[in-house]
Amino acid sequence: MDVLCLDLEGVLVPEIWPAVAELTGIEALRQTTRDIPVYDDLMQMRLKVLAQHDLPLTLIQQVIDRMEPLPGARTFLDWARARYQVAIVSDTFYQFAMPLMQKLSFPTLLCHKLVVADDRIVGYSIRQPDPKRCTVQAFKSLRYKVLAAGDSYNDISMLEEADAGILFRAPDNIRVAFPQFPQTDEYAGLQALLEQA
Repeated sequence: MDVLCLDLEGVLVPEIWPAVAELTGIEALRQTTRDIPVYDDLMQMRLKVLAQHDLPLTLIQQVIDRMEPLPGARTFLDWARARYQVAIVSDTFYQFAMPLMQKLSFPTLLCHKLVVADDRIVGYSIRQPDPKRCTVQAFKSLRYKVLAAGDSYNDISMLEEADAGILFRAPDNIRVAFPQFPQTDEYAGLQALLEQA
């Protein structure tokens, strides 16, 4: 059975940080990995903004608790799990993602951890440099064929390393920058591309 590595935000669930921006009115938090190519640059900006506005982790978690998977995501994930070993490979954090994982029936999630003090996010710990590429390499080292789908700059190394990489619901700037990957905006299209891979 092949392995399917999926990004989380924008692929199975809405983007978390723009939802926080919507609640708080802090425009800077709308930026995501679709906008800023270097993940550490993005997170350092977010940490600075969170500190400036003294936003607690519990407020962000309240936003996430109200979020639901994207329409069709659960059905797609059920389809995928019947055909592949599915791993969600994300640059989110366990302290954010667990309510969403519950709504997706707890798929395997490989992501990062926040550093929290007094209900304030003061830092973050990634598993390793270039974790998405390394995850695919690890599965391939076990002699799995690996398929992957994502939508952002931080997914590109995962798509490049996989035996087949697919852009799913990627914005125009990503589509134009990486035309080598098949692209689709619908789960049915993603299923078809995976079956062809």
